[in-house]
Amino acid sequence: MASLVGLAESNLSYYSVPLTYILAFIPHVYANTIAGDKYDVAEPRRLLDAVSGDERLDKRRIQRAKAAHDNATETLGLYAAGVVAANSAGVGKPTLDVLSLTYLFSRAAYTLIYVKLQDNRKWAPLRSLVWIVGMCIISSLWIKAGNAMK
Repeated sequence: MASLVGLAESNLSYYSVPLTYILAFIPHVYANTIAGDKYDVAEPRRLLDAVSGDERLDKRRIQRAKAAHDNATETLGLYAAGVVAANSAGVGKPTLDVLSLTYLFSRAAYTLIYVKLQDNRKWAPLRSLVWIVGMCIISSLWIKAGNAMK
């Protein structure tokens, strides 16, 4: 299937940047959806205040979803720049593909653990570990770019 659309030959790292952006918005949309009529499109940043008095809503889950979105957008620029740096420096396609796909997986796992599984606080260390994996991948992109420029 990948060869039908040319992905087998493509550099997947560039495709991973918009996919990471899309992944970042999944918890944002989820939080707004479960907030129901408390979400105000005119004042979206007041969501947490708006849900605070509603006993029907899982406020902690909404808060975690918003935090997962914030974390994803905070790291997106560093990741995207790392992809560009590694590509510009000539880091090999197989290496970039593995790092990029692993980063996408780490972001998806981070979001799932943070938003859904962390109703049980015992999942918090795993969430932190997955976050560290993602940050190590970003660091690897930059280190490999620097090493390729020697």
